[in-house]
Amino acid sequence: MQWIRCTAVYAILLSPTTLPASSVFRCEHGDGHITFSQYGCSESQQQRIQDTHNPNPGSVVTPLTRPEPTPKSATEPSEKTLTVIGEQQDGCGNAIIGSARREAIIRKQIRTGMTRKDVESAPGKPQRISQRNGQTTYHYTSKDNSERRTVSFDQNDCVMGKR
Repeated sequence: MQWIRCTAVYAILLSPTTLPASSVFRCEHGDGHITFSQYGCSESQQQRIQDTHNPNPGSVVTPLTRPEPTPKSATEPSEKTLTVIGEQQDGCGNAIIGSARREAIIRKQIRTGMTRKDVESAPGKPQRISQRNGQTTYHYTSKDNSERRTVSFDQNDCVMGKR
């Protein structure tokens, strides 16, 4: 009889109990960024207590929070615009990019859409620089003066053409 009592006591002590939910604060910044904290929010943030539910171990997992529905007008932009993240603009419309740019510089070639820096990296500094009507032109001459070459840049310092 005593072993039944001990077994009952152990069964009660070892049975999982419902865990109390902890207080979680929902902190909303002025720009709409939301963070959650157990310690409260700063004075510059709007603070609300977030309802949470801690399920028993082994029970069906339920979401810890229930997100508030957002108004449809706030989630849909009034205009649909394309936003490209992480693309570097060279100022020349990215006409020549990546491996094509590197290959041209290595081969000392000049292509439309290259920047002044690219041109100076490819054949090097010009022997002469001229400017006319806001247009810059680099003049190159071969060592034996047999070949002359010019490179014209637009107002954005991008290669317009070569001769």
